[in-house]
Amino acid sequence: MTSPHLPAITGIDTHAHIFRQDLPMVPNRRYSPAYDGLIEQYLAHLDRFGLSHGVLIQPSFLGTDNRYMLQALRRHPERLRAVVVVDASISDQALDALAEAGVVGIRLNLVGKQLADYAGPEWTALFKRLAVRGWQVEIQRGFDDLALIVPAILACGVDVVVDHFGLPAGGIDPRNDSHRTFLHLLAEPKLWLKLSAAYRSQSDLAKGSVLLAQLREAAGGLERFLWGSDWPHTQYEQQTGYAEQYAFFEALLPDPGERAQVLRDNPAKLFGFDRSR
Repeated sequence: MTSPHLPAITGIDTHAHIFRQDLPMVPNRRYSPAYDGLIEQYLAHLDRFGLSHGVLIQPSFLGTDNRYMLQALRRHPERLRAVVVVDASISDQALDALAEAGVVGIRLNLVGKQLADYAGPEWTALFKRLAVRGWQVEIQRGFDDLALIVPAILACGVDVVVDHFGLPAGGIDPRNDSHRTFLHLLAEPKLWLKLSAAYRSQSDLAKGSVLLAQLREAAGGLERFLWGSDWPHTQYEQQTGYAEQYAFFEALLPDPGERAQVLRDNPAKLFGFDRSR
């Protein structure tokens, strides 16, 4: 039961980033912002569209320095959760401190990176520690490679969340062995998928609708789908905005009941917004 002290859940944006351009950034990054993406701006977007809660995702260019995002969490503890980037060797004490701040998972942004051995002892030990805490592992990687990564992480008992439709550039081909394997995995009860940032796989509404139909059939319904704005749309700032992404979601799921499930019910359960921290 939702606590009377918690704000009513009207909708949850499960994917957004905040940063300042003067923050220290990792070397060899793929992108450097030339503007600030502030928590006040993000909350204003949520308010405009009647969304009660949001999930902040650590941007890759800030690496494992999650301090800026944690500051926002501490300022808005009932409204926000976060997914951080950490080293596999992070201590239990550090994980507990992150949980106290409102962190509910870690992110593996693997775009353009050589894959680590996520079935090896160091990473599986971390995934199992996250599973005990009820956290999640969020993955951003192209669709072709998801079947190489996801099974070993799921085997650790942790929830796995796949970003951005799975980044299926060129669409999903059930005749492709790796595509077919991942589609089969979508039946797993701990595998979730974000209907976010279709533009990152060059998908318009028509293509996005085809993708959704394929993914929905494979998953057996919408029970583990989420929505995220991907604000402020890094690298695509000139092509889209918050209003456009919310309209895309409404067009993708025109049925109000189905939208409510993806926008409210599913993420409330996964991210713990339906209970006090």
